[in-house]
Amino acid sequence: MTSRVLVVDDEENLRHMLRVMLRRNGYDVDEAADGETALSMAERIPYDFILCDIRMPVLDGPGFLRSARERGLAGTVIMMSAYGTVDTAIHCMKEGAYDYVSKPFKTDEVLLVLKKAEERERLKNENRRLREEVAREYSFSNIVSRSARMREVFQLIGKVSDVKSSVLILGESGTGKELVARAIHYNGARRAAPFVAVNCGAIPENLLESELFGHVRGAFTDAAADRRGLFEEAHGGTLFLDEIGEMPVSLQVKLLRVLQEGEVRRLGAAKPTRVDVRVVSATAKELPAEIAAGRFREDLYFRLNVLSITLPPLRERIEDVPLLVDHFLDKHGKELGKPGVKATPEALKLFMGYGWPGNVRELENCIERGLILCGGATLDVASLPPVIRSQPAPASVFSSSDDSLSIKRAEELLEQEYIRRALERTGGNRTHAARLLEISHRALLYKLKEFGIE
Repeated sequence: MTSRVLVVDDEENLRHMLRVMLRRNGYDVDEAADGETALSMAERIPYDFILCDIRMPVLDGPGFLRSARERGLAGTVIMMSAYGTVDTAIHCMKEGAYDYVSKPFKTDEVLLVLKKAEERERLKNENRRLREEVAREYSFSNIVSRSARMREVFQLIGKVSDVKSSVLILGESGTGKELVARAIHYNGARRAAPFVAVNCGAIPENLLESELFGHVRGAFTDAAADRRGLFEEAHGGTLFLDEIGEMPVSLQVKLLRVLQEGEVRRLGAAKPTRVDVRVVSATAKELPAEIAAGRFREDLYFRLNVLSITLPPLRERIEDVPLLVDHFLDKHGKELGKPGVKATPEALKLFMGYGWPGNVRELENCIERGLILCGGATLDVASLPPVIRSQPAPASVFSSSDDSLSIKRAEELLEQEYIRRALERTGGNRTHAARLLEISHRALLYKLKEFGIE
């Protein structure tokens, strides 16, 4: 596409010369004699580049630059300075101008600066496009992953979102069970209705029944007024019962009846109330073992477990760590006023070598802590918790000379490591290694050639 350029200068001869030269080189050019006119034109037309003189009547170059920034004009500004005003031009660059050219200038100088600016914009757009692609390919409703097991979870979420059947989410603490529950709700037909979450292990037994089912005035000592329970609050939407394995057995019977009959009876009420609620529950406990121990009802388990989704721990999808590090650095960097911070190669090595018993939640907390403690544009080893710093880094994944901060590069190195491990485990049998890696034999041969692995 042809780039649009606005030339802002009070010298008509200079404007004419630049217009002819730039049009000859394929640019679409407009002119303005002062900064005020240029602002008015730039608000109507989205210019790609603005060549602006520093000394002009009505509104000078620095004034134009400040006003353009305040009004959110997106064009890249290049200042033009006469002899003796270079310091002012440099000040303008600190205020947001991309570059400057000194008068009198040669044609090639202006074209070179414009080409550099075009290349910068192209790289920025390409970087933005790649980030959007990563977000689309490796995330699902705030769940970030590139592992095959999590792709299966994404597919399950898509399949169960629009049905009312109960879903049981299984996984260790910190694996993102509530994120999955929210994804099920907000990607389904009930997205406009309430999503209500309750932690069954955080509320005392004598209050949990009232919290879930509600009560009428006078039902117990402190019941001063009627109150709807969470089932009624979630009518038409989703009720998320987190840590369902912690629910007292006495309440499990009442929950089972609600699920079977589709109605709740408030404490002290004479009549039940119909509710339309989709129940999603989650637990880190092994419910079959709880059933065997008499702590969980088998009939309730089968009612809750119509569909189940099991989340793998982070240690079993270690290839997601670089992606999650980048995601949390971006997320918390904006919140803490430290955008653009990247993990150093040494810190990333330790992240990859740690076992993450607290899973994704522990990693997120670690990144937030590191951002608070780090002093510059990088998250270094000194900013990490002692428990992570004490872990030996997996030297076989990253070479000590690799100082790249590229997430793509980290993923390539991890992929090479997995291929080497598979070949070692199979004694060099490529067919068996391909099966372990869950890729085709042809894909493995291609990657061996690409990475130079013998």
